[in-house]
Amino acid sequence: MSAWSTAARRWASRPRPIVPTATDSCAPSATSSDSRDIGQCRPGVAPSNVLRVNTVAENVASTVDQAEHKAEELRGRGRFLVSAMLAGAYIAVGEVLLLGAISPFVASHSPAAKLLEGAVFPIALTLVMFAGAQLFTSTVMIMLIGTLSGRTGVKDMLVAWVATLVGNFLGTLAFAAMVHGSGIMSSASARTMLTELLSGKDALGGGQLFWRAVLCNMLVCLAVWMFSRVRGSGAKIALLWMPVLVFVAVGFEHCVANMSLYTIGIFEGQATFAELGRNLLYTVPGNIVGGGLLVGAVYWYTSGARRTRTADQSERSRAHLGVQTSAPVAAARLVSR
Repeated sequence: MSAWSTAARRWASRPRPIVPTATDSCAPSATSSDSRDIGQCRPGVAPSNVLRVNTVAENVASTVDQAEHKAEELRGRGRFLVSAMLAGAYIAVGEVLLLGAISPFVASHSPAAKLLEGAVFPIALTLVMFAGAQLFTSTVMIMLIGTLSGRTGVKDMLVAWVATLVGNFLGTLAFAAMVHGSGIMSSASARTMLTELLSGKDALGGGQLFWRAVLCNMLVCLAVWMFSRVRGSGAKIALLWMPVLVFVAVGFEHCVANMSLYTIGIFEGQATFAELGRNLLYTVPGNIVGGGLLVGAVYWYTSGARRTRTADQSERSRAHLGVQTSAPVAAARLVSR
């Protein structure tokens, strides 16, 4: 065998660079035309390495499905209430983490204390979203979008709001009782921080509480909205973390977080139910405006969504009016959808 033949064989078997094609690059395809790719198109980059983001319209449709699912879950009110209690307890975990881990930094007057509070508290919303639980502040947005779309009713929305709020409160109350029994709040730094946080909230006027609550749930619902738009767990966690960090570090008002803080204070003899009630009187409406109107209603409007009526809703309306629909006509309507 000649040297030329050996060289030719080596040249033919050499490693070749990867050339991107329509199936292994960022080029749009039939399966990805309804979503957006974030990232650069580079040779050898597989689609799994590109962050996939749903469109606003897709996210609205997904949120409407969530609203319908919540409306169905309300039929099993005991299960729904327990799920809401879990969410209240998960939010209380974040408050206890602040009091236990960050209070020494507050006691030493560390300039980084506020930023540290914001950095650790998002674990609460992460637990809610990944473990699965009914949180009032996100339910506000989800159910309002469902109602605006015509797929759930106003009654469904209001019942879901009340059920989650009551369940969240019971969850924070139960968790606060366990925290009190554990003796975690016996440290001087934790008790001092608890006193300062409660005193600061009690000193705020009604208008201040309301607008801080508006801004708070705008950020929280933006976190939940972005969470549902992306498809990777790492991206979901990061997008939950950032807006919540802002609201905690700046000092906005989250009604469920306040429930957990005040119930801990009640068991520790540093707060009263009357003080909690005054706080909720302003923060609950503020959270509804911030999450429901400024995020939910705005994104529903910008998506170009239209009110629709499901076949079941139409048939219920006809039955209520005493109008009978023949089976062939009903079948034809379903086929034409």
